[in-house]
Amino acid sequence: MNPLSSFAFIVLGTPLGNVVHYSPISRGRKYVFLRAGCYPPVMAGHIYLDLDGTLTDPYEGITRCILYALDELGFPHPSNEYLYGCIGPPLYDTFPELVGEDLTTKAIDLYRERFVEVGWKENAPYDGILGVLETLVGAGHRLFVATSKPHVHARTIVDHFGMGRFIDHVYGCELNGTRSNKVDLLEFAINENPGDMQRTMIGDRKHDLIGAIANNMRPVGVSYGYGSVAELEQAGAQAIATTPAELPEILL
Repeated sequence: MNPLSSFAFIVLGTPLGNVVHYSPISRGRKYVFLRAGCYPPVMAGHIYLDLDGTLTDPYEGITRCILYALDELGFPHPSNEYLYGCIGPPLYDTFPELVGEDLTTKAIDLYRERFVEVGWKENAPYDGILGVLETLVGAGHRLFVATSKPHVHARTIVDHFGMGRFIDHVYGCELNGTRSNKVDLLEFAINENPGDMQRTMIGDRKHDLIGAIANNMRPVGVSYGYGSVAELEQAGAQAIATTPAELPEILL
């Protein structure tokens, strides 16, 4: 048995007798030691991040744009609980439930009318997320955004809030809804960035994790966004971050 395969020691600064077991993972000629029971580290590779509910909190902008479209078409407002659940799914899934299939395209046009003018600004990066991106890039990862938003709008948001310097490319749907489904979007993005490396998808809703698993990516959830822990677990999350600060602990 390799003498380095497992060992234990008392961690300095912890209560006497607090023994922590570690196991080495080879990285070339070096060893990285991990606390037993933790997820193994992801080797430097490609990390795809959802935008809404993962990098930024878009609640105000999205919900106000939905209500604007409903007002213009003469439809009643849904409950706040329903609006909360609208963060994440594509608009092409949301509006048929609110206005019917025939008016969905018109509703989306109205939504975007307000979104392009002001809605995209009613948004804020989560506390600490810029530092997380900097840490991941510093560890050698390439970062991408994968969102159900049109990529033209997503790119504006990413750049406006200072995230663009860490992001290699922003992937989103076309204005006509092409690739609004995360399975299709991630397949497209992977084909654009081929290679034999670890790929991870991080998101706050089941759509992100379903897309990840369908494309053989590591599915990582975040519960500080708009999906519940139960939703993320049921969708197959291998790990769930409760705050942005926990992401490097999971990924590095």
